[in-house]
Amino acid sequence: MQTCPIILQDSKIARMIEVAVLLFPSFSNLCLANAVEPLRAANTLARKPLYRWTYLGLGAGQLHSSSGLPVTPGMRLSRMPGADYLLVMPSYGHRQLATPDTLRALRSAARRCRAVAGLDTGSLLLAAAGLLDGYRATSHWDVLTEFEEGYPEVQVLRDRTVIDRDRLSCGGATTTLELMLELIARHHGPKLSLDVSALFMHGERPEAGPHLPGLTRDRVLRAAAALMRRHVEQPLPIPELARRLGISQRGLEARCRAAAGRSPQGVYTAIRMSEAWRLVQDSPLSVTEIAGRVGYADASAMTRRFRAEFGASPQDIRRQLRSA
Repeated sequence: MQTCPIILQDSKIARMIEVAVLLFPSFSNLCLANAVEPLRAANTLARKPLYRWTYLGLGAGQLHSSSGLPVTPGMRLSRMPGADYLLVMPSYGHRQLATPDTLRALRSAARRCRAVAGLDTGSLLLAAAGLLDGYRATSHWDVLTEFEEGYPEVQVLRDRTVIDRDRLSCGGATTTLELMLELIARHHGPKLSLDVSALFMHGERPEAGPHLPGLTRDRVLRAAAALMRRHVEQPLPIPELARRLGISQRGLEARCRAAAGRSPQGVYTAIRMSEAWRLVQDSPLSVTEIAGRVGYADASAMTRRFRAEFGASPQDIRRQLRSA
């Protein structure tokens, strides 16, 4: 993935991030789900509203996805006051959608948003509106040649996702998930992004790993995190974890620190504490039983680590839940 500095690249953002999703007739509901479900998951895991999204249309009335899913946009694009991100999602029929009125509306909306993203063939609509001139971008591989030939003022990259300043793009439904995970990591840190990724089993890999060294840094981290999650109750030693991934322990250390800002052990501990939090909230297990489920023989040691991670003990969390 190509990355450049982008607005909102602050892991301590305190305010809610506003996302506007512009839908067109025959949009891909898989692309839509991969755009908004990670945001919903981030809100759930963070236990507070980090993101809010609104569905937009060019006009009034219900829109149907390519598979018939009906969605009624809450607002017309022309009436949108502004957003942090405008996600443009045309999918099929993008050529017919590039009318003068649509392109004019896109240019106007882009001025009211802090960043604009072309999902799937959305990049071609943005390019037709002149919103990608001088930027790097990508699109669905079926239209990359058309993209390159039709818009020489855009540097078209054959990558899955591209972030260039205040313009974002990705190649389709699956890569939309990858783009949203990247944004969550930039906004709120790699730990939350990894937890969201885990909910969708994104990044899971087989345990035997001679083929894994060619993965990019992020994908190595996700593969490592997937292994860690499968071995929470009986944690793997870090050398064994590296062996199963097919990389050296030193290489794993470097990749974890570069991608997550933590050592492999620190990532492992955070994953175990996330599971402890889930069990404290969602299960009737005692603290001693929870400690065993997350690889601690000593419940006191687990409680100290839990308090350091979350600022409260498991007992405190349960008392808060009972009084809520």
